[in-house]
Amino acid sequence: MKGGGIENPAFETPCSDFGRRCHAGPARAGAAAAAPAGPGPCPEEGPCGWGPCAPRALQLCNNSEGYLAAYSLLAILQGIVVNGLINISISTIEKRYELNSSLTGLISASYDIAFCLLSLFVSYFGERGHKPRWLAFSAFMLGLGSLVFSLPHFSSGKYQYGGKIEDTCQTAATTFANATCSASKTSSLRKYMYVFILGQLLLGVGGTPLYTLGTAFIDDSVPKHKSSLYIGVGYAMSLLGPAIGYVLGGQLLKVYIDIQIPKRQDTTYTKVDQDDPRWLGAWWIGFLACFFAIWLLIIPFSCFPRHLPGTAKIQAEKISETHDDGGQVLVQTNNIGQSFKDFPMALLILLRNPVLMSLIIASSSEALVATGFATFLPKFIENQFGKSSSFSATLGGLVLIPGAALGQVISGVLVSKCKMDCKGIIKFMISTCSVALILNTVFLFAKCGNEPFAGVSETYNGTGTLYNLTAPCNANCRCLRSIYYPVCGSDEVQYFSPCFAGCASYLFNNMKKTYHNCSCIGKPKRGNGSEDFIYEAVPGKCPTQCKFLPLFLTFFFFAVVFTFMATTPTTVAILRCVPDKQRSFALGVQLVFLRLLGTIPGPILFGVAIDNSCTLWDINECETKGVCWVYDNERMAYLLMGISAVCKIVTIIFVVMAVYFYKPPPLTKALPRKTSEKISVIHT
Repeated sequence: MKGGGIENPAFETPCSDFGRRCHAGPARAGAAAAAPAGPGPCPEEGPCGWGPCAPRALQLCNNSEGYLAAYSLLAILQGIVVNGLINISISTIEKRYELNSSLTGLISASYDIAFCLLSLFVSYFGERGHKPRWLAFSAFMLGLGSLVFSLPHFSSGKYQYGGKIEDTCQTAATTFANATCSASKTSSLRKYMYVFILGQLLLGVGGTPLYTLGTAFIDDSVPKHKSSLYIGVGYAMSLLGPAIGYVLGGQLLKVYIDIQIPKRQDTTYTKVDQDDPRWLGAWWIGFLACFFAIWLLIIPFSCFPRHLPGTAKIQAEKISETHDDGGQVLVQTNNIGQSFKDFPMALLILLRNPVLMSLIIASSSEALVATGFATFLPKFIENQFGKSSSFSATLGGLVLIPGAALGQVISGVLVSKCKMDCKGIIKFMISTCSVALILNTVFLFAKCGNEPFAGVSETYNGTGTLYNLTAPCNANCRCLRSIYYPVCGSDEVQYFSPCFAGCASYLFNNMKKTYHNCSCIGKPKRGNGSEDFIYEAVPGKCPTQCKFLPLFLTFFFFAVVFTFMATTPTTVAILRCVPDKQRSFALGVQLVFLRLLGTIPGPILFGVAIDNSCTLWDINECETKGVCWVYDNERMAYLLMGISAVCKIVTIIFVVMAVYFYKPPPLTKALPRKTSEKISVIHT
């Protein structure tokens, strides 16, 4: 016994001999009796600075609050780039560099590929390293990835947008260059796909330490009852990144891609505006701005010490809640984790922990649903309730981002204030997941039917056939199915485009475009005279008669809140149920499974379900199937509800299994908890 406490190697910090060096100092000085009980200062709990340069002003940030602020800023910026700017810019990148969806899908998946490949190794070797410097490395790689991702804009030359595309009914004599099938030549612009993949790989390398070592460092540096609060705040801040990224990216896409729109001397070229299909926005500006902002964060992370002041005391006060399966004893007696040869054994110890694996599978199931809805909720709102794509994306962001952030903060506060133990946290997760399952039934009663669509759900005033956009009234218009520009006719029927509506001309009334001389549009269903309708068709989908949108958004918002109320408790429970020296490694293992079983297959599964509800595909002149234009709303709602319900049930089952398997270490409750003692936990 030293310092009046019971020596217990289980509470050594990730540095293997950190605890011994911190507490051997007073004894060697021969002043054990005079020294105050408890841990003394340790060289690794140094000042904030760079070697001998440690300005006094920096010491104000040398605490858990200062680190949390830097961590939150890095998480926000990482979210802006990875989950915000890239997602909103991907369609622009497709058009600019002539990439198809499969290639842009590969670009998007490159981040997760790099994360999966490196997560285990970074979390394993970084556990005993200088975690703040690992975060500095993370900032360096994230900034470099942002810079590389923007480079194709500067080496691909000016954007040539070509001639104007007509969307109205043209004479039969008009010819279209793309009206016949011809084998497309491979564009030289496609080679930039490899630059985008490289940028994503670098971003994946940078993101790996952030949510493994960065989160574990928070748990190292704060008392156990505050850990969930700090982690919850950090996770909530990370959710601000995608929201800011979408807003910032959306505004930047209103700026022309080359800043200044070129002036053409050729009369066949016309100046483009944002309503023109040829318009491309300045997607690259946000990546450059984030490159500079992220690299500035290298400075604060590089000045933090290996351990924050007071870490040894905090570690000494903690009572181990490691699942009692012998893993803690095995790690301590064999000193596992000191070299690469220990990697297989360290991984096997975690994989054989039934509590950990149950929590990992449960969180992966939740991640599958969360990423699926994050990807396709705007599309669901757009098709189900007849809203524009931009407005649907805004509504989706207003529901998902605040709901997820609120859920993580609330759960962090509740776990912290109630001082829940590991088993209590897991039981809390069961209740939140059960409520989320009940709220997901909103898909059953807040769904909408399809609005009238000419050529899809009804014929052209009795002419033509269903699922055929061409009818006698537009047969001579030479319309292209590759140009989807929906219009709403005065007969309250939606048409695929002004061309398929047979509209021959358009005018601008009060800055609003209206179409006239439309041969396919029937008589108005409302009004008694022509005064009520000064147009025959207007751009956009017809207003839906379904009024369930407010109800759906309300229920779904609370479903998101309760879903994400399990995120922070899951992380805290994982940190508590594994050996202390394997906490970062456990988070690495979790994130690998989270991506392999959740975030990667989630969008794919949801995409297959949504495609399965398609009623009108885009089939071009080469008989190649493209995107889906019209969906069966009820079928889509039932399919998404089914996937969500199954995943929620799987989550609840595995969380219940975690409660069943969890075995707290013996004598945990019997030992006193004093600030001046290191409490020993005896394992059997």
